[in-house]
Amino acid sequence: MTLRGTPNAPRSLQGLRVVDFTTMIAGPYCTRCLADSGAEVIKVEEPGGDFMRNFAPLREGQSAYFGTFNGGKKSVELDLKSPAGLLNARALIDSADVVVENFRPGVMKRFGLDYETVARSNPRLIYCAISGYGQDGPGADSPAYAHVIHARSGFDHAWMGYQDPPRRPANSAIFFADVLAAIYGFSAILTALYQRTQTGQGQFIDVALLECMLGMLPYEVQAAQFPALTPRPVYPPVRTSDGFLMLAPVSPRTVEGMLSAVELTGWREDSRFATASARLVHWAEMMALVQEWTATRTMAECEAVFIRHGVPVSRYKSVAEALSDEVLDHRQSMQAVEDAAGRFLVPNLPYVMSAATVQVGAAVPTLGQHNEEFFPDKNHPEPE
Repeated sequence: MTLRGTPNAPRSLQGLRVVDFTTMIAGPYCTRCLADSGAEVIKVEEPGGDFMRNFAPLREGQSAYFGTFNGGKKSVELDLKSPAGLLNARALIDSADVVVENFRPGVMKRFGLDYETVARSNPRLIYCAISGYGQDGPGADSPAYAHVIHARSGFDHAWMGYQDPPRRPANSAIFFADVLAAIYGFSAILTALYQRTQTGQGQFIDVALLECMLGMLPYEVQAAQFPALTPRPVYPPVRTSDGFLMLAPVSPRTVEGMLSAVELTGWREDSRFATASARLVHWAEMMALVQEWTATRTMAECEAVFIRHGVPVSRYKSVAEALSDEVLDHRQSMQAVEDAAGRFLVPNLPYVMSAATVQVGAAVPTLGQHNEEFFPDKNHPEPE
């Protein structure tokens, strides 16, 4: 057995067909999770292709960003505004186990491809719609991207409150809400597929990015209802002589390990640090004393001492440095994928299974590459 599964092991979702009406990140990553698990995922692209195909970083006109979310899928190019395009889309849906879409609510209904309509001919269909605020109710029609959701959910405000000083919300460029929605959508689809084995019936799944972000804030949600009397510990970057470390002394045991590691004399008798409750009150003072010790030593020296005392620690790495991390190498975390410009690496899903293969497909489809496979009838060519 290799780490990524037994050689020639089956994929868990082998035999499932997914029709993918998605773009950007949340929807495509959700369907890539399904493809990585063995489902046949048919990506429906508008004439000219998903606009994400033009997103940097580009190599010879090919987007590695697009490839990250669409490796292992099949591509068909359909014009949903044409009768032929709708006919072909409907045929795909009728043959599918799962549909995933992330249009603004109401768009699929205007095409006649909404769940209520297509479930009449395919009652076993699992239909997942991903949107900013849900499919109905206040704000459902409002445009929403991940960074707007970060602001509206309270995430950015909470994050700002942990900075020193908390002057303004942080700039936004990493789309947490999209990735969370993808994983929640994937989980819900798997749950619905299991339920279908019991009932024989499909169902509609409504995933809202706003709710996904609340799942990132379990402490903050409770503190908003029941304000804490003692501030929450904040874990600042700790300066060394040649860079910064992140320490995570989260439990009483790891805090005590940290204080022992920095040789803070008499801390067990010091009323500020002798108990867990006192440390919370004097947390900033404690971390300042820790930094006095680390500032005169290198990152490597500090890491070795903290690890020896059981304290979770890491130096700050760039993404480029992280890609060569020995843990990721051991876990075969990065997978080579190929498009028209050549090979590049994308992250596999972050789990392995002992009796199944889970990894991203080896190829990114060209636009409309599989039209002939699914629409051989020349009466309905796509696109014109």
